[in-house]
Amino acid sequence: MGRLLHLSDLHFGTERHGLVAPLIALARRLRPDAVVISGDLTQRALPAQWAAAQRLIAALPGPVLCIPGNHDVPLYNPLERLLRPWRGYRAVAGPDLEPVVETGDLLVVGVNTTDPYVWQRGTLRPASLRHVAQVFARARPGQLRVVALHHPLTTPAATGKTPMKGADAGAESLARAGADVILSGHLHLWAAAPFALRKGARSMLCVQAGTTLSSRLRGEDNDLNLIDFDQGLVTVTRWRTVGDTLDYEADNVTRYQQDNADMGWLSSGF
Repeated sequence: MGRLLHLSDLHFGTERHGLVAPLIALARRLRPDAVVISGDLTQRALPAQWAAAQRLIAALPGPVLCIPGNHDVPLYNPLERLLRPWRGYRAVAGPDLEPVVETGDLLVVGVNTTDPYVWQRGTLRPASLRHVAQVFARARPGQLRVVALHHPLTTPAATGKTPMKGADAGAESLARAGADVILSGHLHLWAAAPFALRKGARSMLCVQAGTTLSSRLRGEDNDLNLIDFDQGLVTVTRWRTVGDTLDYEADNVTRYQQDNADMGWLSSGF
């Protein structure tokens, strides 16, 4: 058994202030084995925004795995962006940009897809893919193998976002490495579905969080994901705000199973 709480796109600096305390209360009530924050902890990587992110991380239960997003590198200080893009991030989230958390039946690898030399487009680097494969090679039988990215593997044209560089080759590599679940953010859109790059390829379960705290909602709700794993069944519960309410409620429970490891994950009728 295992339980993950998936947050994304906090954007401290544009956060809905009244949501921070309910988020912490919900996280403590749900008692996850680990928390994943899939990037964009801040809006502009400014000191006050990093301080707010640091307070949240300290208040969350269990190990917290963070990866940077494109908003987590300095925008207003070009020299810092070029020479020390991760200084503020590392001071708050830790020195490792691609951390690993293992807890019981869960093995989670963070992948840094942020490129400080471009504005928002992500890059899935070969070195990161090799790192994921090496970590998953030592996974115990029955462990759920989870990858956390900021940028998603697929980017709908309607979002106006530039697709991640190396996404197609990266998806093939992650599937071969045995990735079960891909967590991502960036688009401020929620989604959960099995994904395979081509017909007959092994499918992974891609779970997308919107924005957990930001006021930049783009017509969506603030949300987060609760992911439960038990006896080969993955249950994804979206928790979201409704309208102007400053709290989260459970919504849209979906389940997925893997009957054939070579084929990957399918929606479950349970």
